[in-house]
Amino acid sequence: MQGPSADATSARRGEQQLLLCQAGGIVCALALEHVLETLRPLPIETVAGVPAFLLGLSVIRGAVVPVVSLSGLLGQAGGAAATRFVVVRVAERRVALSVERVLGVRPICVDGTGELPPLLCEARADFIATVGALDAQLLVVLESARLVPDSPWAQLHAGSEPA
Repeated sequence: MQGPSADATSARRGEQQLLLCQAGGIVCALALEHVLETLRPLPIETVAGVPAFLLGLSVIRGAVVPVVSLSGLLGQAGGAAATRFVVVRVAERRVALSVERVLGVRPICVDGTGELPPLLCEARADFIATVGALDAQLLVVLESARLVPDSPWAQLHAGSEPA
């Protein structure tokens, strides 16, 4: 009889497979089950009137996908140039997150991370599931379903229609 699989062992310990990426000075984590792919950045068409963290629209695999600056979403000013897009599932939609680096996949015990600090709870940070530390660096676990609020979706849709 074989021993338990790595997935079963990870699940028993409360670990979750997370994709780690760098956004400004913060390591961000996304549940691997919501990540569709990572790829090199593609051309982005800007859209007027959307929040600054929404960089615009890009055509990925034949579909128009909004591109979000993850560092901008987290309030990080400046930062290094994006080197990767991380395409995630947001409900029935897709979003490309523009990130500085993809660090890889790692099992992390999400139960071991802390609750949101009170200041983050009061701020509009509903896309942050939890925060913690990873190798003495801030780790922010993101809730992909909440990355883009509803109002920018309508603005993006209106901005992508032909004139």
